[in-house]
Amino acid sequence: MLLKVGELARRSGLTVRTLHHYDAIGLLTPSARADNGYRLYDRHDVARLHHIQALRRFGLSLAEIGAHLARPDTPLASIVERQIAMLDREIERASRLRERLTRLHGVLQGGGEPDLADWLTTLEWMTMYDKYFSEEELARLPAHYNGHETDPQWTALIAEVRAAMERGTPPEDDTAGRLAVRWMTMLVRDTGGDPRLLAKLNVMHENEPVMQAHIGISTALRDYVLSAFSETKMRIYERYLSPDEIRFMRANYGKGAMEWPKLMADVRDAMDAGVAPDSPQGCALARRWLALFTSYAGDDPNTHLKFRQALEREAELKAGTWADDSLIAFVRQAMAGAVRS
Repeated sequence: MLLKVGELARRSGLTVRTLHHYDAIGLLTPSARADNGYRLYDRHDVARLHHIQALRRFGLSLAEIGAHLARPDTPLASIVERQIAMLDREIERASRLRERLTRLHGVLQGGGEPDLADWLTTLEWMTMYDKYFSEEELARLPAHYNGHETDPQWTALIAEVRAAMERGTPPEDDTAGRLAVRWMTMLVRDTGGDPRLLAKLNVMHENEPVMQAHIGISTALRDYVLSAFSETKMRIYERYLSPDEIRFMRANYGKGAMEWPKLMADVRDAMDAGVAPDSPQGCALARRWLALFTSYAGDDPNTHLKFRQALEREAELKAGTWADDSLIAFVRQAMAGAVRS
């Protein structure tokens, strides 16, 4: 069976424009042609589209998906397995809400009146996440944010970090640094390296005290992790900087920490939309990036070179961050375009 682009769009739930874009960037090129020249999709093309959409749901950019598909050693069965795991998490989340509603229903059926707290808790769970995330994004949330109280890795790590903070362990301590690196590395893993999820999590965490209470991560605990994580990066950069450059960096490094996730999310959106790095939109993103960078690196090009050299040579600087190679490459091209414009 062969499908025209319109039929495939209708049956897959995608737009014709999206399928044309996939074709234009070489991600999904129809394998057959009709006598009148129309391109047609066969069974293998549809299987590849399933592969692409599955990877999109895991948070990969189109460039990353293209690189992934170029490797023939990844079986489609493993992608379907990951989809099943994602659906299991969606089912679990729905089951938790159902349990809350069932308890309310039982009280009402028995002629009782649920406590105000019961109503409010249920309402919060019904609406809080939906205000910030789509269903697809909810399925990709880290387990500890998505209400999975029994995740052993996160439960243990949150407890360890809280204990360190309550003992008065300074963020500069090596113990705090190791905990922070574990924290950020797990968060990158559980968001699929998608800075857009991180940016939304940050907004929800800031706006929803009930979420902070549920997952056990107060703003103070979050800031403690960020401070300790920043310290691990600054120590690496110090190997490349002069004393004056170090002092300036240390005085300013953490000030824009909460702005980076939103900026990286905007860059990722631009990349997925096919925005050219040297376009006006790409150059605007580059200028935002440069403003944040110079806020702690200063304006001296020689100092900037030192930071770039450190980033190229020290793999640890990328650990626990959402700035992967494709994102950095886009920003560098956009920077070049911003300089020319």
